[in-house]
Order: sequence, then C-alpha cells, then structure tokens
Amino acid sequence: QVELVESGGGSVQAGGSLNLSCAVSGFATSPGCMGWFRQAPGREREGIAIISGRVITAYTDSVKGRFTISKDNSKNTLYLQMNSLKPEDTAMYSCAADRVCGLGAREYLRTGKFAHWGQGTQVTVSS
Repeated sequence: QVELVESGGGSVQAGGSLNLSCAVSGFATSPGCMGWFRQAPGREREGIAIISGRVITAYTDSVKGRFTISKDNSKNTLYLQMNSLKPEDTAMYSCAADRVCGLGAREYLRTGKFAHWGQGTQVTVSS
C-alpha cells in the first residue's frame, strides 16, 4: 500500500527555518508528481509547492524565494526547505504524490488533485 509520512515540523520564531521531509513507500517506481500543501484552522487548504519530474517546480506567490521543494528518488523522500518563516506560515503541512502531473505542475498546485496524501506535520511560527 502507498504511504506518505511527513516529519520535521515544529515551533520556531519568525525568521527561522525548518526542513520538512516526506517519506514515500508503496510505489513501484518513484512518483513523478509530488507537492506540499498546508491548512490553517478556519482556512481552506492551500497548495504551496509542486515538483514534476526532477526539475519543473511551481510555487504559490506567498512562499516564492523562501521555500524550496526538492526530492531524492534514491531515498524515496520529498523535502521542503522553509526559510524566513512568518507567523502566517503556521499550518498543518501535508505532502501528496501521484504518478505524473498530467495537467502540469501549476494546475496541480491549484487543484490539489493527488491520488495519495500524508497525515501532515504541524508548523507553528511565533512572532
């Protein structure tokens, strides 16, 4: 069975950094479409970063220049490097995966239409 498990969340002060990881198992081959999403209490889920293949990425405007999505297929792990964190970044962060981004990375960022999801890891940024 496919399983995605996030880790690396925690509490940091504004301006700090966190490195999130998403361990992936159950795929016959490395998934070609992966992403990070977040949801804060009382707000709808927001797509923040997508990686398609090895080089194509898409980011929501609010995290451009601060967050970086990457993956290591040999380790079956997806990463999200988060720098210059702001209180507004506080949310539950979840990773998602699918075989391929058939409609393009930006479309997946918008719709969040992934076949598999993790349970999430909490990120809290204090002022």
